[in-house]
Amino acid sequence: MSRIRVAAAQLDLVVGDLEGNVARLLDAYEAAEDAGCDLVAFPELAITGYPPEDLLLRPTFVAQAGEALEKFASRTGRAAAVVGFPEARRDLYNAAAVCSHGRVHGVYRKHLLPNYAVFDEQRYFVPSTVDGPLFVVNGVRVAVTVCEDAWSPTGPILTQAAGGAELVVNVNASPYYAARLRERETMLATRAADASVPVVYVNLVGGQDELVFDGASMVFDEGGHLVARGKQFTEDLLVVDLEVRPSFRRRLLDPRGRATATPLPEVPVSEASLAVRTSPPRVETPLEPVREVYEALVLGTRDYVRKNGFERVVIGLSGGIDSSLVATVAVDALGAENVVGVLMPSRYSSEGSLTDAERLAKNLDIRIHTVAIEPAHHAFQDMLGDLFEGIEPGLAEENLQARIRGTILMTVSNKFGWLVLTTGNKSEMATGYSTLYGDMAGGFAVIKDVPKMLVYALCVERNARAGRELIPETVLEKPPSAELRPDQRDEDSLPAYSTLDPILEGYVEGDLSVAELEESGFDPDVVRRIATLVDRNEYKRRQAAPGVRVSPKAFGKDRRLPITNRWGG
Repeated sequence: MSRIRVAAAQLDLVVGDLEGNVARLLDAYEAAEDAGCDLVAFPELAITGYPPEDLLLRPTFVAQAGEALEKFASRTGRAAAVVGFPEARRDLYNAAAVCSHGRVHGVYRKHLLPNYAVFDEQRYFVPSTVDGPLFVVNGVRVAVTVCEDAWSPTGPILTQAAGGAELVVNVNASPYYAARLRERETMLATRAADASVPVVYVNLVGGQDELVFDGASMVFDEGGHLVARGKQFTEDLLVVDLEVRPSFRRRLLDPRGRATATPLPEVPVSEASLAVRTSPPRVETPLEPVREVYEALVLGTRDYVRKNGFERVVIGLSGGIDSSLVATVAVDALGAENVVGVLMPSRYSSEGSLTDAERLAKNLDIRIHTVAIEPAHHAFQDMLGDLFEGIEPGLAEENLQARIRGTILMTVSNKFGWLVLTTGNKSEMATGYSTLYGDMAGGFAVIKDVPKMLVYALCVERNARAGRELIPETVLEKPPSAELRPDQRDEDSLPAYSTLDPILEGYVEGDLSVAELEESGFDPDVVRRIATLVDRNEYKRRQAAPGVRVSPKAFGKDRRLPITNRWGG
């Protein structure tokens, strides 16, 4: 058997930062060379960051990305590097270049262009139909694929293996959502076993607008067995020694490999190494499901804040569960010194809520300020008195309080340059139980894709990990309330969240119809009312701040429904 030492370099790259990305790639490349690697694989479109979206429509950007690739290639040595970039020929390709000894030896171009969920690659790229070449690295014939190419059971990996590939490198920018890691592992194990070829999977890590990339790069042997797994939600250089069977031996031992296939062309990349291979494989333990979501929120928040040039954030602290979770995530993401809380009590704020907010701030060691909204609330009521005369107070007066608070937070942001983090959860965003230009006002919506029941689970998990009450137990125990009128409770106008969240999951994430939800056992009146609320509030969500995506379908890139819409299914 041949032996090869490979590295999967999962990096946190920045869209559009061509110079900075090249510097990070070179640092990781040098670390891989120092570790004696024969090959180091970088993520999909690593040169530009992912997804570059409509930057790809600008010829200057694409040309500069090509120049950045050449700069990277010129600094390579013996180790082969597989690096993603947009290749401009007659058309534009999502490509991966193989570099060593100061130059680019060849390019593989992506076959399967995803155009679902958050992906829109057919807007920019054209697909390739060329499976090769095979890059000979340390005597091993290496095939390259890009992300979606590995997801299809009839994709290029089978053809590459039949054409002589002894190792497949799959470079990725695969966004996170809950349970995604297990889906990837099952898929990759199947692909490696079906083709009887080892697969090295490298994934991007970091936050980009609403998306979070979780890393967790992996290596599988030709039997589909997991050999190594990298860390989740952090940069990592996963180094693995592989013993690779010659392609002719694999075909002799596996009848499925006996089908006649045209050998793929070969490109020499690096000479054989005589280094002794002793590195044991590293298999990181996956995070528990709730912890996994929490770390996604932390990484997404940190990268959005830092990559957009902010240092501090400001949060309206109500003493409720949502703002408590957002503040805790922000502290873990940015440090307590960079998180500021603002308490904005009204005539309806309970003493317990103020006490809970103060206890939370003390537990998190964050600075707080109190700005009472009663003077502004009273002034607005006086200003509107004549216009509203004779009309019973209601929702408009309640929402006025939220809008005063939103104005205060945005003014503080404007004054000090702090980013406002909004505190609405997915259950509220779905049903419109949030105030436009009020509690929706801000720059980033940390828990926008987190349903209410999961909010509670995340708080419990974080307290358990801390071994103490970061989030006061009284916050977890009291009934949810916006406190915009006396004795208000969320369940006055919404079903219990234990009922609401499963309906929303089916209607929003599962695209189930009202009839299908009714057939599955939910109360028909409740289902119809919730579906109406979701549809009616599409206009609000279009105006909401971006937020971390942690589900298979978030309110954002995934879900594009018309605002003007009379279909009631």
